[in-house]
Amino acid sequence: MGQILRNWRVTLAAFFAVAAIIGSYLLARGIESPPAAQASTESALLQAIAEKDSDGDGLPDWEEALYGTSANITDTFRLGMADGEAVAKGLIVPRAIADMSTLASSPAVPGPNGLPPAPAEGTLTAAFAQNFFTLYLAAKQRKGGENLSESDMANVANEALSSLSSAITAAPDFKSAKDLTVSGSGAEALRAFAADAEAVLLKNTNNATTSELNYLKNAVENNDITALSHIASIAKGYRDSAAGLAMLPVPQELASVDLALINSLMRMSEIATDFTRVNDDPLAAMLALQQYPQAVLALGNAFVRIGTIYKDADVSLLASTPGASFVNLISDVAASKQVAKKP
Repeated sequence: MGQILRNWRVTLAAFFAVAAIIGSYLLARGIESPPAAQASTESALLQAIAEKDSDGDGLPDWEEALYGTSANITDTFRLGMADGEAVAKGLIVPRAIADMSTLASSPAVPGPNGLPPAPAEGTLTAAFAQNFFTLYLAAKQRKGGENLSESDMANVANEALSSLSSAITAAPDFKSAKDLTVSGSGAEALRAFAADAEAVLLKNTNNATTSELNYLKNAVENNDITALSHIASIAKGYRDSAAGLAMLPVPQELASVDLALINSLMRMSEIATDFTRVNDDPLAAMLALQQYPQAVLALGNAFVRIGTIYKDADVSLLASTPGASFVNLISDVAASKQVAKKP
């Protein structure tokens, strides 16, 4: 039983490998262009989250939450063996989640009954644990109370994950076309919008020195206690940028792509916010990581379309011109990557 979720982790890690198509991550520092990221970052980070074992007891931290064991105590229930070994021997089984208090952000410690708190009620990790436990009991009942094989447990885990995934719906878009004010068209309107949009993004530039993905990596792999606060700041920057852009009158030529940009920024904010929950709701962070590559691609595509619209309208903005960074973001990234490739 100690490896009940191995198959699920491997499958999910393989899925994240599609992130290799993403070459660089945009807006890590507001309007500035961040350096290109390692293509395998998401896959490696997912594996790190899934396999992180703070106390070295053979049971990954997020599985400790499912079983009600502590990620900081090797022998939570004083059984004379590490938690991972106890799970493998069937001495510890998944806990039912009912009427549990909210999980604190600090490391879990045993309460008066000797048990650490379960995942916070309402979190995805708690929902998965509840569903897993129900399916686990049903599977045992079907086998007449006998212990389940590793294959049986893998099937239970997959069924629980499938059930949880089907119950999750994507958040609605932040804005729709009717929420935007479309005003003007032509070269002057495009130049004015570029300057105003650039000002919004610059206003919401934060003091981050890398992307939310790298901060998440530092939080998971290096236990960087400041990383999550940086991610929260980045999430706020995305959110405030989306809200600010939504307030600007937009030229007719840009209405569609402006809407896509606004919703992409807000989606990035939601994903980054879920990254900050990696300690108290790791499954939410893992599912957010799953959505991250597509969200970054959507954001990048919005800026590509913006650059194309300005080019087609024969509106060019020199580097020193207000709005140039907004219009030329993608071309600037491409140029910097070409310079970096030169010997």
